[in-house]
Amino acid sequence: MTKVEIDEGSGFCFGVVNAIKKAEEELSHGKTLYCLGDIVHNGREVKRLETRGLVTIDREEFKKLHDVKVLLRAHGEPPETYEIARKNNIEIIDATCPVVLRLQKRIKQEYIEDDTSKIDTDDKQIVIYGKNGHAEVLGLVGQTAGKAIVIEHFEETEKLDFSKDIRLYSQTTKSLDGFKKIVEYIEEHISPEATFEYYDTICRQVANRMPNIRNFSASHDLIFLVSGEKSSNGKVLFNECKKVNPNSYLIESLEGIDLSLCKNAKSIGICGATSTPKWLMEEICIYIKSQIKAPEINVIY
Repeated sequence: MTKVEIDEGSGFCFGVVNAIKKAEEELSHGKTLYCLGDIVHNGREVKRLETRGLVTIDREEFKKLHDVKVLLRAHGEPPETYEIARKNNIEIIDATCPVVLRLQKRIKQEYIEDDTSKIDTDDKQIVIYGKNGHAEVLGLVGQTAGKAIVIEHFEETEKLDFSKDIRLYSQTTKSLDGFKKIVEYIEEHISPEATFEYYDTICRQVANRMPNIRNFSASHDLIFLVSGEKSSNGKVLFNECKKVNPNSYLIESLEGIDLSLCKNAKSIGICGATSTPKWLMEEICIYIKSQIKAPEINVIY
């Protein structure tokens, strides 16, 4: 008997749910709605919304638009985006995740609250633990007029000037363990004459998925983690699956499934990133069941 189960803790996080809800509400009026960047890092979900009329645009296209509605996704945007919208009479449908929005405000306040001369002479370093070029990180760096230092990998911590004050923040979807490792390193190397403050700004709805997905992966013979190739969160979660269950595979859709892997598995687990829709995991679950003729299927939401 083969058991096929969908992880109840997987699927869209609150920020993505909110963004898609706002998009669907606007699209229900039958008018064109633009979205700056993919609304979510999942190609299938993007295509589903595009069939309903959502038009995905890049930053250069955004700058050329006038008198239209543009949705800003959960990742958030730098101040420049809002300024362009004001100049071009673009109505913004702001779906920035509340967690990201609070983080943007904290970093902006950090940047402006101290004496301006300190910032100008680089006596303080505002550091963001995050992925270079990621939409959320671009929005965070934008709060500091581009002066924040981005650390993507632990090894990059060494490039900081430990004789100067450091204020450390994190992209909301980064690894909590990785953040703690950077904190420990800075504490060990910061000069006695400098100050160091850090703010754990990692979203717990995302961070809590780490232990949950480890337990889920360990309870099955075979794991398929469903995620779009652009999803940073998906890659992080997949690595967690792989650590506890080497028989884990990252797929984007049912076309990526190697059915030969399912032959000897007594239990198959399907999980996903914060950008993976439940309907896609269910589609994959039903497909696997039909192909291996599993007598039992658990779809848990």
